[in-house]
Amino acid sequence: MKKITDKTVKWGIIGVGDVCEVKSAPAMNQIADSKIEAVMRRNANKAADYAERHGIEKWYSDADELINDPFVNAIYIATPPNAHLEYTLKAAAAGKPVYVEKPMAKTHEECKKMIRACDEANVPLYVAYYRRALPNFLKVKSLIEEGAIGTVRMVEIRMHKPLTPDIITHQDNHWRVDPEIAGGGYFYDLASHQLDFLDFLFGPIIKANGHSSNQAGHYKAEDIVTANFLFESGVHGTGSWCFTTGYDSNKDTTTIIGSEGEIEYVTFGSGNVVLRKNGEQETFSFEMPKHIQRPLIQQIVNDLLGKGDSPSTGVSGARTNQAMEWMTDNS
Repeated sequence: MKKITDKTVKWGIIGVGDVCEVKSAPAMNQIADSKIEAVMRRNANKAADYAERHGIEKWYSDADELINDPFVNAIYIATPPNAHLEYTLKAAAAGKPVYVEKPMAKTHEECKKMIRACDEANVPLYVAYYRRALPNFLKVKSLIEEGAIGTVRMVEIRMHKPLTPDIITHQDNHWRVDPEIAGGGYFYDLASHQLDFLDFLFGPIIKANGHSSNQAGHYKAEDIVTANFLFESGVHGTGSWCFTTGYDSNKDTTTIIGSEGEIEYVTFGSGNVVLRKNGEQETFSFEMPKHIQRPLIQQIVNDLLGKGDSPSTGVSGARTNQAMEWMTDNS
């Protein structure tokens, strides 16, 4: 696989919106042998504003110009999912590695096209499932590998969220609840992180089924999903996701149940990991990095420069899209 021949990864970012303000892009200028070469947004004024505020010399309002900038040697696609396929194909055709936001694409079929294009161009493809590199999630992985809860039997995901005023305000135009843009609703946006991390722990989900519907009718996408799934490793899983509950039902918990104990953690928010075993409970606390994607981006930079490997790839990212389609019965 072709990597970076330069000594520095020079990023070109397509779509410098909210995710690029704190979560991801700033880290690219803080990591050794990595820099943001240019940014792009269709709105020229917003592209120029972002570049000025973040000290970046070049900006574009045309993605083709950024992709073909001879000084840019890696592309970060930070757009909504409906544009991921198009820009990945163009970046691959230009011979440039791709780092794409999650979910990887609108559909599993689009994911497969992205993988095929990058394979044919011999360039790496990475997906922004950054929990594979965060310290609290790595602690979960190490506890399991150390046998802290014995043999893992099953995992339970519970994500129940109220329909908050902020969500209601954005329902008419928020891309996250428009299936034509996002592929699904908040399930695709949030559960994708949960399912990808479990893939990291237990391997691919090989079977899944579920039910999805729109109960409240506030937007186009599904607002509730219930599912059962099976990992290649033999671990069983169940999940329920509802985004129109009352405030008293608000929760985000994943519980991994073993033959000798259990591990519980939240996916969004607190960095705490709870281990329960033999009637006792131990809590491990972690501080999250300011730029939450930095640990993964560091590993991607290392991979591109031949100094390490990335835990998140197009192949692993596509598996999450496949699992979500099985669970929402959209395959």
